Amino acid sequence: MAAILGAVDTDGGPPLAIPIRHFVVGFGFLLAGALVGAATGLDRVPWTGTLAHVHLLLVGWVCVTIMGAMVQFVPVWSNATLHSRRLAAAQLPLVAAGVVAFAAALLTERLALLPVGGTLMLTGFWVFVYNTGRTLLSVRPWDVTERHFALALAFFLALTTLGLALAIDFTRPVFVDLPVTRTSVIGAHVTLAVFGAVLTTVLGALYQLGTMFTQTELQGVDHWIRRFETVAYPVGVLALAGGRLVEFAPLARVGGLLLAVSVGAYGVLLARRLVETQVAWTPMLTRYAVVAGAMLAWASLAIPAWVDDPLTYTARYGAPGSVHLLAFGLIGFVVLGTLYHVVPFIVWVERYSDRLGLEPVPMIDDLYDDRLAAADAISLVGGTAALVASDFLTLPDVVATAGGIAVGAGATLFAANMGLVLYRHSPDGIGRILFGRLASDAAE
Repeated sequence: MAAILGAVDTDGGPPLAIPIRHFVVGFGFLLAGALVGAATGLDRVPWTGTLAHVHLLLVGWVCVTIMGAMVQFVPVWSNATLHSRRLAAAQLPLVAAGVVAFAAALLTERLALLPVGGTLMLTGFWVFVYNTGRTLLSVRPWDVTERHFALALAFFLALTTLGLALAIDFTRPVFVDLPVTRTSVIGAHVTLAVFGAVLTTVLGALYQLGTMFTQTELQGVDHWIRRFETVAYPVGVLALAGGRLVEFAPLARVGGLLLAVSVGAYGVLLARRLVETQVAWTPMLTRYAVVAGAMLAWASLAIPAWVDDPLTYTARYGAPGSVHLLAFGLIGFVVLGTLYHVVPFIVWVERYSDRLGLEPVPMIDDLYDDRLAAADAISLVGGTAALVASDFLTLPDVVATAGGIAVGAGATLFAANMGLVLYRHSPDGIGRILFGRLASDAAE
């Protein structure tokens, strides 16, 4: 672990409070999304509740977490200085306010307010893209992770533009005189969001994390997979999104095939890194093992579904019924697994790095509670398995309900564990991190 710590430089990153606030706000949206999802299943919300549920989870939880992680680790990985700490601090309240306004408008059926939330989200994401993009532009040449991050930033610009147009279209028709339909724009928007911005970021980060925290190197077939994925995956995303936008099935079919094969191949690469790991297993690596399996399973299901019909609504996320496999098994476990290192890492650097070699200090993996980590893993794996099984098999409704409860319990245990890290080890105290003045944190 000491060798890993010595390989990165944290001086160019933002103050501790900025990324941590992203993670805490993101988890708040995760809980809100889970509650809305449960209410939707019980018919307690209007017909627009499903859309609120999706945006709370995908935008509020996943994308806000990605923003916080990129702000912290692009400077670290790239050995660069963050372009602006003020902009890094400003992006969160803009996006968070946008998500709240957007979800509230959907849940109360005040659809005229949707453009307000959409505009706030677009503004916040564009601030994030500008700030992170300027940071990346100071780095040359880009490695495989930095290329993925640059592509993800471009996807963020495209998806938010389409998203705002869709928000406006709820009350003022936008697509009537255009050669595209609202349905086709939704398909492109979903593709750019899930497979463009989110999964491109995930794959780029795992090139670094999968080798760094297994203390292994890419070798043999891994290099072939990397060369294939770095070309085929972004081309696949663009072709699938473009084919869905213009409703041209052959283009979308080729794009979907390239995308799904890339994800499956990456699952092999990640599994090989985990098998060859030179370090003891941690909660991070355990969750990455779930991710590798989920990549292979999702790809094997998505390939035939997208070859058959990549434009149908039921195949929007891959094979019909694979949304939980993708959202929790792949994306969710990457986010939670990564945060099991990122949050303790940031706190450790602030609290203990200067003392290393001068006095006994805990290591990063000593900061969280192993028992809580094991308990949340059991809950999350079991709950996700129940949800995925319910998607593909004819099972009693109680199975899906129990799965949702287990996932919620696991997420709560994770939050408690990370909260204890901040409470016990943060140099400024959890209150200062979460509620201190942004201006002082964002000073240039």
